Amino acid sequence: MTDRPIADYAVIGDTCTTALIARDGSLDWLCWPKHDGPAVFLALLDHEGGGSCRLALDGLSGTSRRYLPGTNILETTFVTATGRAVLTDFMPLHPHESVPEEGPDGHARGRVVRRLACVAGRVSGRWLLRPSFDYARAPTEASADSETCLRFRGGGDAIRTACTVPLALSDGAAEGAFALTAGGRADLVILHGEGEEDAAEGMPGAVDASLAATRAYWEEWSGRCTYDGPYREAVLRSALTLKLLTHGPSGGIVAAATAGLPEAVPGNRNYDYRYVWMRDASFTVTAFVNLGYDREAAEFLRFLREADASRGRDLHLMYALKGPVPVEECLDHLRGWRGVGPVRIGNAAADQEQYDIYGEFLVALHGYLEAVEFDPPVKVNDHLPEALGHLTDHILRARHAPDHGLWEMRTEKRQSLHTKAMLWVGLDRAVQIARSDPKHRLADAATIERWERAAAEIRAEYHARGWNASREAYTMAYGADELDAAVLRAVLFDAFDPDDPRVARTLERVGAELGAGDLVYRYRIDDGLEGAEATFTACAFWRVGCLALAGRNGEATALFERLLARGNDLGLFAEEIDVESGEQRGNVPQGFTHMAVINHAVRLAAARDGETPTDEPDCRAEESDALPA
Repeated sequence: MTDRPIADYAVIGDTCTTALIARDGSLDWLCWPKHDGPAVFLALLDHEGGGSCRLALDGLSGTSRRYLPGTNILETTFVTATGRAVLTDFMPLHPHESVPEEGPDGHARGRVVRRLACVAGRVSGRWLLRPSFDYARAPTEASADSETCLRFRGGGDAIRTACTVPLALSDGAAEGAFALTAGGRADLVILHGEGEEDAAEGMPGAVDASLAATRAYWEEWSGRCTYDGPYREAVLRSALTLKLLTHGPSGGIVAAATAGLPEAVPGNRNYDYRYVWMRDASFTVTAFVNLGYDREAAEFLRFLREADASRGRDLHLMYALKGPVPVEECLDHLRGWRGVGPVRIGNAAADQEQYDIYGEFLVALHGYLEAVEFDPPVKVNDHLPEALGHLTDHILRARHAPDHGLWEMRTEKRQSLHTKAMLWVGLDRAVQIARSDPKHRLADAATIERWERAAAEIRAEYHARGWNASREAYTMAYGADELDAAVLRAVLFDAFDPDDPRVARTLERVGAELGAGDLVYRYRIDDGLEGAEATFTACAFWRVGCLALAGRNGEATALFERLLARGNDLGLFAEEIDVESGEQRGNVPQGFTHMAVINHAVRLAAARDGETPTDEPDCRAEESDALPA
């Protein structure tokens, strides 16, 4: 089947990169050696020209799949006319003997392991392997080291394969036929690079040992999750997915695993999300902190320390994992998912001005510091006063400036309401951070008072100028008529009082005009792009939070559970959901959605315990003293 539904895909990874595997076992997406590296398999975006590693079983009649509990190891069961087989897919990630203070917490082996075992009757079929280097722009050269070990080269890159059955080469592709009875195996290992590991890498003993080590890594990591509420399975799957979007070598956190999947069908909203957005990464940090994963938060601070030597003075909207974000370009030789092009790599939004990121990062920083009881490692603590000063300076300079806003619309800059609200949030968290140190080493008393005065002025301004009396709502920008679901998020951050009648009226208007049943559109305006985008899944989860804040816990819980059911059979979410078909749209898995799953499960748990957290990412924090609305 071509152009599989986006929900058909599962994800595996090793905290360096990820691979997407379809329900029928086809590996259709893999970038090596890191998340934002060039793809070597990308049938996801062009079934004919993109390259894949397929499993073709004779007489296939049914499939089912799961992740091994507490892991990112995928297990797919195939039923054929003559037997049953189980395919186990994983990217080896072995535990360290002792986890270092900084750096990767596991040893990524740079390979994909595909262990196929016949468990009943007999099964027959073929492995079909065809890489397509540099996004299918480079020709592939293939050679054989032996009948079970092959090499493929192209575009300055290389992969090797080791298999337990002979592999036949033809025109840059390989085929390995097998006929198995119960207990038999046909394993395939794909290795990155020109290394010289011997053929034993593909032998059953080596595969079993690597599987056991990888399972031990993931089970230990999952065992540290502090959430133990009724949605633990969904929360843990979201946490495991976010962990896959981390980059162990650098500490970075990418927004999604893929590029080029459309947000509108038809349309041209096909972007590359394999980069480190300050907003998304900051939000991920707070989700990790909510679950007790403080080390992941510290690792992101390491990434920033190394990527931004200015310590916040030159903070960027987004970063590549190494070097600058590539210039946006269209891969016109690729057909695109379901023919929806153009496929884009790189991202032109890197040049946009989005000032809410200062508030986003200060929220994450505050949550992390609170989690470690304001006693961070020396490498964080030493530069904290300087970073805090730079970030608040950004806010004070940007408070009256227009920007491109949260949604990265490629239109003119505006006085975005969400941005103004996040500037207040940023100063509020900066004050809380600074007041945590009674000796005023982070900021002196006069500076803190100056931040508080500016915060009060910003808040008063966006309450006055953001309200549109004729629309009876807070709108997208000062003087605008358009509604924006981002106001839901601002309420969750305590930038608006949920008990304010004007806020209640705004939420009603957003539900009426942007809502589609349980789902929510970001906005409904001409944004300069083609096609009508689908609903934005995170916005629907934000509405859960607003219901909880209003004390409507029963409604919030019911909506949350219905939204969880919108994920695929493995609990994975892309960025958006199409209202008419119910299909997922956009890049997958999308970190922003999985963060919302985590934070709202935590929020609902707090509401059940009689707490009323208003800080969306760090629901463990005590309620701050809000400035009056």
